[in-house]
Amino acid sequence: MKPIPFYSLQAQHQQIEEEAKTAFSVLYNDSRFILADRLKKFEEEFAAYTGGQFCLGVGNGLDAIYIALKMLGIGEGDEVIVPAHTYIATWLAVNRTGATPVPVEADAQTWMIDADLVEQAITPRTKAILPVHMYGLVCDLPRLKAMATTYKLVMVEDNAQATGASIQGKQTGTWGECNAFSFYPTKTLGALGDGGAIVTDSEECYQRARAYRNYGSTVQFVNEVKGINSRLDELQAALLSVKLPYLQKWNEQRREVAKTYIELLREVEEVKLPRVLDNSYPVYHLFPIKIKKRSDLQVHLKHAGIDTSVHYPTPPYLQKAYESRGLKRGKFPVTEALADELVSLPIWPGLEKSDISRVCDEIKKWIFKKN
Repeated sequence: MKPIPFYSLQAQHQQIEEEAKTAFSVLYNDSRFILADRLKKFEEEFAAYTGGQFCLGVGNGLDAIYIALKMLGIGEGDEVIVPAHTYIATWLAVNRTGATPVPVEADAQTWMIDADLVEQAITPRTKAILPVHMYGLVCDLPRLKAMATTYKLVMVEDNAQATGASIQGKQTGTWGECNAFSFYPTKTLGALGDGGAIVTDSEECYQRARAYRNYGSTVQFVNEVKGINSRLDELQAALLSVKLPYLQKWNEQRREVAKTYIELLREVEEVKLPRVLDNSYPVYHLFPIKIKKRSDLQVHLKHAGIDTSVHYPTPPYLQKAYESRGLKRGKFPVTEALADELVSLPIWPGLEKSDISRVCDEIKKWIFKKN
């Protein structure tokens, strides 16, 4: 049996190989690698794709969240509502501004931040809500946006895992005042290294972030503010411009893979799948299932030549980095169950149905043996 990797870029890269090589060759001979024409072109294309007014390329997804919060005035003494169930980058970005991340439990059905509990977490110090579209699924943005408006809060979306997703016909990453994207290689739109972007409809946020990402400067050697160095380079921008026209097709292929998994696993009692919100269009950056004795299943699948992964085994508040917060195991039981029981199955655009069937057959075989 051939091995089934957890993820493969081969099929995508074969489709764009000649276009990418041409773009790289032109760039190599041009010799302008930072803040030049290719970045500007990609920023304009990506803004148009998302439906946002402005796009700004930055160094990575964490920087994108941090700069978005910073440009909205979030800082020392403020609180930002975040999911308890997320990758640690979400929390780190908040801390980097000087603000405090305030975790809210995950919804047991959708696995996203529980909108019913967000309102209870709002205090006089709360300044922002930071939803995360985990796995390419979609948070309840209409409710969260309405809540932010009611309480005069800003909303910043961590859209690192959901480029191309939408709800009520509006793309994720365009509902908040300033929103963050990641172009890590395995994301739905991935670069050849780290990369990120901010999308906003606010020209003021855009212009401030444009200076902030480049040492606080928009004119060489003239520094308006104390900025940082976080720039999407021309190589990554060139590749992303090549990839962007394919994104819709690739996302549709991801959805087909997910659809097949769902059809084959939804009747399996031991396997739990997330509820997808009505009127949402998920893009399935990952395909996790919830199952008891996850590690044993992973061992079985590994022996069958199938790679899996876990996203994420330890919530941020239980990491050593956050032990000073004093948040102990048991504080967020839904999040902890997800951390203990989720396993991510192989998924990428073009994964063959026969391979998906094999993965599901092996899961069922393991369950039968276990029982």
